[in-house]
Amino acid sequence: MEIKHVGVVGCGLMGSGIAEVAARSGYQVTVSEANQELLDKGLGNLRNSLGRGVKAGKLAEADMNAALGRIKGTISFDGLKTCDIVVEAVTENMAAKKEVFARLDTAVKAGSILASNTSCLSVIDMAMATKRPERVVGMHFFNPVPVMKLVEVIKTIACSQETLDQAKAFGQSLGKTVIFAPDAPGFVVNRLLVPYLLDAVRLVEAGVASREEIDQGMVLGCAHPMGPLTLLDLVGIDTTLYIADAMFAEFKDAKFAAPPLMRKMVVAGRWGRKTGKGFYNYSK
Repeated sequence: MEIKHVGVVGCGLMGSGIAEVAARSGYQVTVSEANQELLDKGLGNLRNSLGRGVKAGKLAEADMNAALGRIKGTISFDGLKTCDIVVEAVTENMAAKKEVFARLDTAVKAGSILASNTSCLSVIDMAMATKRPERVVGMHFFNPVPVMKLVEVIKTIACSQETLDQAKAFGQSLGKTVIFAPDAPGFVVNRLLVPYLLDAVRLVEAGVASREEIDQGMVLGCAHPMGPLTLLDLVGIDTTLYIADAMFAEFKDAKFAAPPLMRKMVVAGRWGRKTGKGFYNYSK
C-alpha cells in the first residue's frame, strides 16, 4: 500500500505539527477536530508555524502556500475514510483514545494504518478497540514536531511486520529518524528522560541548588540545549506527571515516583509555558 493521504485526529500542538510536516512532505492531509472552533484554532496555529518558517528564511513562501493547499479540515470522521494512514493525537487519556480508535476502525477504509502519537499509554489497548489490531502501531513524535527529528515506532504483540515497515518508511519520508520501541510505558526516550526530570525537581525540593543553577549546570556542564526545569516547563509539568504516574504504575520503580512538589504545582495550575507559570514565570 502506498501512502498518499494522511489523516490526523486532533489539531492541538502535536496534531497540527504532524499535519504540517506531512503537508510539507507532499502528502494530502485531512485534520479532524471535535468542533469547528477547535479546528479553526488548530489550523490557525499551523498557518502561524509555517509563517514563522518563511520569516526565518527556512521555508519559501511558495512552499508554504503549496503545503497549505494540501491541508483540509473536518469535524467528522467520515472525512478521513480515504486516508491511507491516520495518526491519533488527542489527549493522553486511554478511554478517549480507545473511543477514537473504535470510531476510526469503522470510518476509515480497510487496510489503512491507524497510529497513535501517545507518549506513554499502551498501544495494544487501543489496537484491541479495533478489528484490525495488526494494522495499529504507535508513532510517537516529539514537540515541536516540525523541529524535532525523531519518531519512535511502537510495536505491539499484534502488529504485523508489514505495518511496522510502512510506519518506518512513512516516518522517514517526513525527514525523521525512526527508532523502534517496545509497547511499554515511556518507550525509549521517556524511560530515560523522565527519571532525569524528576531528579531535577527533587533537587529543587531538597534545596540542593536553585532552579537557575540546576539548568545552567546541565546546559554548560553537559551541553544540553536547555536545562531540565526549562524543559519541564516546555513539555508541561502536568503532562510529565501523567507520564511518570503511568510508568510508576507499570514498573513500580521509585525512580518513576513523582516528587510531592510536582503534584502541588499541577494542583496549583503551574503547568509551565501553557499556563504562564511553572518553574519560571512566562506571564510577561
